[in-house]
Parts: sequence; C-alpha cells; structure tokens
Amino acid sequence: MASVSHYYELCCRHKGRRVRITDRHGREYVGRIVDVDRRNVYLEPLGGSPRGFGYGYYGGYYGYYGRRRRVVTVSLAAIGGFLIGTALFW
Repeated sequence: MASVSHYYELCCRHKGRRVRITDRHGREYVGRIVDVDRRNVYLEPLGGSPRGFGYGYYGGYYGYYGRRRRVVTVSLAAIGGFLIGTALFW
C-alpha cells in the first residue's frame, strides 16, 4: 500500500487534471484536482455537482481567484487507488 507522501506527490504532479480516486472503503471520486495540501486532495466534481460520489463524501465550497466552486475533499490517508486522465473516460 502506498504512503500518504506518495499520494501527496502524485496529486501535486497531476494538479489540474481529471482523476478517479478510490478510497479504502471502495467509494469512488471523479473530478479535477484543484488543490492539494499535506492532508487532503480537493476535487472539482465533473459537471460541477457532487452526484456520483459515494456515501460519506465531504463537500464544500472552495474560493479560487474570487470565484467559488463546488469541491469534494478526500483525505490522502484514505486513498486506496488513483487513475489519471482520459483512459478512465471512455
């Protein structure tokens, strides 16, 4: 199993890209990475709404250059899988 620092570096490298993250409980989160800190990754859900996110997702609003957007927060410690880019959108 990968460490928190591994997922932090992975998320930092792919900031701005579309990803699919699976947590350790099997919930999937699909969206664009808008920010990353040492504890969490912040995803903007595709289509701007949180539909399709598993039970227990944490959503909120994130200010970005004067705009507010819907984001979902996923703990780096809870990540169990990570897919990047167009391969997951067929």
